[in-house]
Amino acid sequence: MRHCDGIPRRSFLKAGAMGFGALTLADVLRGEAAAGIRSSNKAIINIHLDGGPPQMDLIDPKPNAPSEIRGEFNSIRTKIPGLHLTELLPRLAAHADKYVFLRSLVGADGKHDAFQCQSGFTEKELVGVGGRPAMGCALNQLLDKSGDTAPGFVDLLQGRPFVRNSARPGFLGLTNAAYRPDISEMFPLALSVGMKAELDKQSYGRSDSLALSPGLTVDRLRNRVALQQSLDTLRRDLDASGSMAALDKFTQLSLGILTSGKFAAALDLSKENPKVLDRYTPRIVAPEWTGVIGDTMESPKAAQKFLLARRLIEAGVRCVSLSIGDFDTHEANFPRIRYLGPLLDHALDTLVTDLDERGMLNDVMIIVWGEFGRSPKISANGGREHWPQVSMGIMAGGGLKTGQVIGSTDRYAAEAASRPVHYQDVFATLYRHLGIDARNTTIADTTGRPHTLLDVGQPIAELI
Repeated sequence: MRHCDGIPRRSFLKAGAMGFGALTLADVLRGEAAAGIRSSNKAIINIHLDGGPPQMDLIDPKPNAPSEIRGEFNSIRTKIPGLHLTELLPRLAAHADKYVFLRSLVGADGKHDAFQCQSGFTEKELVGVGGRPAMGCALNQLLDKSGDTAPGFVDLLQGRPFVRNSARPGFLGLTNAAYRPDISEMFPLALSVGMKAELDKQSYGRSDSLALSPGLTVDRLRNRVALQQSLDTLRRDLDASGSMAALDKFTQLSLGILTSGKFAAALDLSKENPKVLDRYTPRIVAPEWTGVIGDTMESPKAAQKFLLARRLIEAGVRCVSLSIGDFDTHEANFPRIRYLGPLLDHALDTLVTDLDERGMLNDVMIIVWGEFGRSPKISANGGREHWPQVSMGIMAGGGLKTGQVIGSTDRYAAEAASRPVHYQDVFATLYRHLGIDARNTTIADTTGRPHTLLDVGQPIAELI
């Protein structure tokens, strides 16, 4: 069959999307040993709050600001002395010692997608050679091993972050692209008219078939793979685009997935303990939105994406990206956040508690953030506008020194007043968790020129 990227596939392989990578255990162990890390189960969960979350309505309340800035939500005390969150986050407040609250995130590009939250860079960086890769794609390049039964990087982004291909491989090409299972049936999320038109123009897609075709045995599949490799040798040698190399990786990973079944089982939430599934389901009711508000809003079931991420990590995935939308609050900011805040509160705290109980929390580092913040002043239609000057983030797990607030903003939550943290600083911290020194590790572009993973970021010293 021919997939949407135009690369012909063997019809007997039906798993996956374009270009995958996995893990090299020896390289991971060497890197982790150099960084003083002993476990080889380190992983990242990258959670994008699509649209740009309003910092003052979630983790940075300003109760003494004028009403046109303060907004509708009260602040509440937390387990950290002196720290207040808004009333929408009671679970995070009760367990604040398990989190890091980034109040002074700076360096936002102002673009309405998740690329900077996937890479640390703007989309203009190295555009002449294909652009910078997402972190997960870089990990595919650095931690690659054939024969794995799970992809190294799984992209579960939906809505705008997916349409704009935020988790793209950039100059690393198809061989290191994300694995994109289709989760639209599990988590329906409507696209706006504009997003639908934009998606129709894209050349990438998703696949969710993770089983052998009827009548096809594992032995027959392996024989066909061997035949394909022998017949494709000449084409592979002559191919300068990298498509054949991507097909090779696709074949290898597909074989591992199809013959193991472990990864496919991780994507099947019906196999989860019903009590655990219920635990990830918040008892909140989605408002019956009308007009523009209702087109792109998540259902309460979206909290189960966090469970799916945990299951994928258990199956051997090294990096998972997911999204919660829609935080694009140009209109009706307060009714939107009154719903989305508790949804995030329940989903994130359930994930952190679950990982902790399973003994996984120190191995899994979590970052929650958006592409920018929101304007302090409330607009005439009750919204908050784009605000790249400062934004927010929440981190947990990964052996971080939690129970901290990093940075502060001015009295309007408009500018960083102390300890600014750049997007790349967060990525340097994430890479370090995996045993990778991002400022001294290079990957090559299509011309063979090496580039360091980051060019300005440093691990956040207070957290390590």
